[in-house]
Amino acid sequence: MSFKSFLKAEQEFYELKCRAAEYYRANRVPQTLEGLLNQLFEEKPGDVYGYMANYFSRLAHAPVVSSIVGREVYDSRGEVALQADVYCVVRNEEKLVCSAVITGADDDGVDSRDAVADSNHQQVSVATALEWIREQLSAMLCGFNPAHQTQLDKVLSDFLMARYLEEQDAHSRERKSEEEENRTESAPEAMPPFPPSQSKDKKGGEKGKKQNSVDKLVPPPELPVPVLPGTMVVAAVSLAVAKSAASLSAVPLYKHIITLRDPQALSSVFMPVPLLTVLSCGKASAGKLNLLEELILLPTRTHTPTQIIRMGCELQREIKRITTTAAGKTGPAVLGISEGGALQLGFDRPEQALELLMEACANLGLPVGKELRLAINCAAHMLMDYPKGKYEVMAGTLKSPDELVEMYVGLVSKYPAITALIDPFRKEDVEQWLKLSSLTGQSCCLIAEAAVSPCPRWRDAKLLPPGVAWVTLRLHSEMTLTDLFHAVSERRDGETILAVSSEEVGDDSLVDVAVGVGVTFIKLGGLSGGGRMNKYNRLQSIEQELQEQGILAGLREMKLPWEAEEAESNSTTDEPPA
Repeated sequence: MSFKSFLKAEQEFYELKCRAAEYYRANRVPQTLEGLLNQLFEEKPGDVYGYMANYFSRLAHAPVVSSIVGREVYDSRGEVALQADVYCVVRNEEKLVCSAVITGADDDGVDSRDAVADSNHQQVSVATALEWIREQLSAMLCGFNPAHQTQLDKVLSDFLMARYLEEQDAHSRERKSEEEENRTESAPEAMPPFPPSQSKDKKGGEKGKKQNSVDKLVPPPELPVPVLPGTMVVAAVSLAVAKSAASLSAVPLYKHIITLRDPQALSSVFMPVPLLTVLSCGKASAGKLNLLEELILLPTRTHTPTQIIRMGCELQREIKRITTTAAGKTGPAVLGISEGGALQLGFDRPEQALELLMEACANLGLPVGKELRLAINCAAHMLMDYPKGKYEVMAGTLKSPDELVEMYVGLVSKYPAITALIDPFRKEDVEQWLKLSSLTGQSCCLIAEAAVSPCPRWRDAKLLPPGVAWVTLRLHSEMTLTDLFHAVSERRDGETILAVSSEEVGDDSLVDVAVGVGVTFIKLGGLSGGGRMNKYNRLQSIEQELQEQGILAGLREMKLPWEAEEAESNSTTDEPPA
């Protein structure tokens, strides 16, 4: 090497060292290393490099979303579901952080035949969601900090709104083209139809009168709101991002959600009360009885989730014992397990199911009617025979809405332990909701599923029927976690129930969601099935964690509507006069 070449190489090396020194100074590397070495020598940890790794991890940039990947999976029914995987750049490396699965089946109260008919729509919906993730959403969410849930949910809601407006424009163009085709095809000289004969007109008039009387007696069902295929992507991505943020922060999901809702609430965390289904005697059961879709334990005093689950297990075993021996008063055989995970028995009358449950509670010494009440999920919207305008409460037994009111009043008066009726009518039977509430309002409360409005600009939430005291909420497929926060916060005048779909996918994160958003109850179904028991086990695990950390505030304070009214009236009378 010549001397001139040597000088050039030395100059280049010197410039390189200057650039490196400037880079290190700009990023405060010397000061950071000095501080680390001082702390390391002072504390002398056993794992030197583990200590250094933790030290540097606290200085690293916040992880950001690098991509979203959608996958097609299957639920317990064999129906397709959507899985959203969140990949993040963590300390300069791309990693799969968390996943979430959404089935798209928002309502458990769906006839199995309807479920089969909707399987094609479900397939199309998952395929559309996968396409949206692959072609648009993954790029739109790239660079977002998973901890910024509200901003990310806003992007998802705006995306869904844009897709909905596109769908509306397409439908309006199709309608216009169809109307134009009809106008061009219609003959302008078409003669008006001849009037019917006198006798036919008379019969038709009488027939019309009969039809009108039925319409007045039973309001027609409201048209279902059309669901845009692919909307499940919103709930799946929103939940997956929340799980990713919790995982990256090394905190449980419920604590992360509480922090998003109210950071001060972490000092004292309330547990939701599990509503445990013990019997199912609905349309899918072998007996004539259709009305009692679910018989549910409703604890109204301070039982912990673990105690409630233990009571449910003991009660389930006792019911099995009674029904398989001659000791039972009713004598039916255990036929199997319902889709909701409860014992499914065949009965001919509701009294038989209630007597069996009362007998099992009495044998175990459970305080049914005092600290332990019952709720009945009637799922009446599945029982309406529209041609006859009546509810088929038992096979071959039809009752008008007014007759069904009398039946409910008789059951509540005969069995005072019944404290709540869930969906006792269709929402269209407004008069009957009001009538039943006025007749049973001091002993039994009515519960209905709340119609939330995730995108209020294009979907108006329907009002609850009159007389409803408590509401059931779900994480619908088009809802973000932020939407669920708002839905719960808007219902502070009554108790809220988070219902979890019966489609098992092995994901227990909705239990964390229930604890995080602060609902009073969580409805998981019966005590069977691997995925469902995972959720109950997760509920117990959260309770134990909070107890060990000393921040368990117990169960959320819950008062029955008439007890709340009495407490309010007593507090008013106790106030000294001004």
